[in-house]
Amino acid sequence: MTEIKIGCETYTWQMPGEQYKGRLEHILEVCRKAGFGGIEPETSFLRHLEDPMLMKEALEAAGMELAVLCVVEDWLNPNETEEERKRADQWISFLNYFPETMLLLVQMPGKDREELRERQKNLINCVNAFAARAVDAGIECSYHPNSPEGSVFRIRSDYEILLNGLDQQVIGYCPDVGHMARGDMDPESIMREYRELINLVHYKDMFEDGRWAPTGEGVINFESITRYLIETNYSGWIIMEDECDQAISDPDGVTLADGKYIDEVIRPLISSQKA
Repeated sequence: MTEIKIGCETYTWQMPGEQYKGRLEHILEVCRKAGFGGIEPETSFLRHLEDPMLMKEALEAAGMELAVLCVVEDWLNPNETEEERKRADQWISFLNYFPETMLLLVQMPGKDREELRERQKNLINCVNAFAARAVDAGIECSYHPNSPEGSVFRIRSDYEILLNGLDQQVIGYCPDVGHMARGDMDPESIMREYRELINLVHYKDMFEDGRWAPTGEGVINFESITRYLIETNYSGWIIMEDECDQAISDPDGVTLADGKYIDEVIRPLISSQKA
């Protein structure tokens, strides 16, 4: 039986600046009110909750799962730097306390796409090495490409290099439907082509002109994508990541609206399949 769970990412609270860093308990409570079952924090949000016992207490208080832990690094060199590896191993040790949590790797976009092939090769080498150590520790991993102008994996030809370069023995692929659309790709088409690699999914909406849209107001066909995931027996997390302009002033309100959209549009599709 397909089991799809729906969670929320913390980037919405990064839109206003730094004031929500270290306030993950507040974010967890908003996500609970919105009806999400899990959270995907980027590591900079943890602060005092880097203590796994405190994190367990916060999750239990909110009735939430730690669905995913997102680690963002530069990975510009042929191998991880000493500091990158030290941080990576810190997060691997942290996730020993959360054996069901996915480890998501994301590269910080650069300023441009110069020396593209070398940068792509270096990134792939670094994340494969990181993921191999994580898998040895019993942690499942995924990689998330993005779409700012300085991203080294942002258009279809980049994705062919990335998704044929990731070591499928240690790391899967997290399609972000918004980033794919922003890279002039049809999200569902890419997901169909690389379905066997997908072990995590990010939902984000986009206007036709490329600006991020409130969920349900843009051009992304979430219903069709969700039906495809159900039809292909996807079992795992769909993570909502809303980057619309409204999040700059009201990330809590944006998240509550996303929860309403999920309840009205996405969950009925999943429930009908279970029935």
